[in-house]
Amino acid sequence: MKKCLFIILIILSVFACKKKTEFSPEGPTDVRIRNLSDVTWQEVTVDIDTVVHYGTIAAGGTSDYMRFPKAYPKATITAKIIIGGSPVTFSTGVADYTYMQYLGQDKVTYEVYISNMNKNELAIHNVIHEEPLVLK
Repeated sequence: MKKCLFIILIILSVFACKKKTEFSPEGPTDVRIRNLSDVTWQEVTVDIDTVVHYGTIAAGGTSDYMRFPKAYPKATITAKIIIGGSPVTFSTGVADYTYMQYLGQDKVTYEVYISNMNKNELAIHNVIHEEPLVLK
């Protein structure tokens, strides 16, 4: 009887163990930027609770994917654009993530354009979910 009780306790303890996953449902997310304007952007940075430097993105070009722990439909994106021979900083402004849904474990592309040249503003035109992120 003691042997049977011992075996049952071992079986229950094995099934009670929970495997800890390395990734959570809200992320990570691989993000790239597509420059929809007709000018080259330099020193492009994206801030989604983590600041990542993308470098230079050519006019109409797309950056490489960079990984974020989690991402949202909005982001704080800044870029320097050469106007009249000197660099001018353009930005989407600070994004507020309150009540926003996570983009999840996907590869996404932010399509960004210059929304107001006089006020140095960028805007996200569209967020394209390219494909699910394969995690190993």
